[in-house]
Amino acid sequence: MVKQLINLFKLRIGIIMVVTSLVAMFVTPGQPVHAWEAIILALAVLMAAGAAGAFNQYYEQDLDVHMTRTQNRPFVTGELQHSKKWLFVMGALLILGVAGAGFALNGVAAMHIFLGAFFYAIVYTVWLKRRTWMNIVIGGASGSFAVLAGATVVDPGLSPIPVILAMVLFLWTPSHFWSLAIARHNDYASAGVPMLPIVVGDKMAARAVLFNTLLLVGTSILPFFFGMGWIYLLGAVSGGGYFIYRNIQLISDQSPKVAMRSFFASLVQLMALLTFAVIDVQLLG
Repeated sequence: MVKQLINLFKLRIGIIMVVTSLVAMFVTPGQPVHAWEAIILALAVLMAAGAAGAFNQYYEQDLDVHMTRTQNRPFVTGELQHSKKWLFVMGALLILGVAGAGFALNGVAAMHIFLGAFFYAIVYTVWLKRRTWMNIVIGGASGSFAVLAGATVVDPGLSPIPVILAMVLFLWTPSHFWSLAIARHNDYASAGVPMLPIVVGDKMAARAVLFNTLLLVGTSILPFFFGMGWIYLLGAVSGGGYFIYRNIQLISDQSPKVAMRSFFASLVQLMALLTFAVIDVQLLG
């Protein structure tokens, strides 16, 4: 049961959102942040992300049946009953997370936490995913709101660095998911989901991944010119360079193996950027 709940609430994605929000809070210039504020932020983001992830699985049960990578999800296997009671659980989780953040932190942070869940659950899952290849481009804003939520705990007015990092998350999402969509082309085609590789083909999608990653890496360097130090720059260049290298390989070979290397390289790039950002502030801030 525990494993199925972890699957249902997509805790791995939630943890990434928590990490990005905490890093944004840590690197944003402003008033000192107490440990209890970081804990509340982490819990609020995790609850909101979990509610949105569970709704995604609830709403997409009919699609998940047709995709190999999602056929083990609990609503598909029947290990969890696909009933409306889960909607109340998801709603309660979202309300608790947003209200808790609003009460203990501030209303601006709570608003960003809500918008992150809304963009993933409604904008991406309900409005866009089945209709357009732009689904992950627009829906990818959900990750940006986690960054903004963390930053507004420190400075509700938002300084340039967290805004740029939010743009980084926005640009990171298409390269991340388009790489996965190339690797799982047949899955998305079987389910009828118009991800970019299904619409334009794997070769053209690989080129789009590289172009988008170049924008991503270029944007990720900008915080260096707004106060971040050389350690951050090293993380942005090294992680970004590795991701670009895997993207170039993908243009030559769109096999699932190479596409998954590009997918995992996106995680390396993001983790390098966030880790070096924290080290930079800790040592040079």
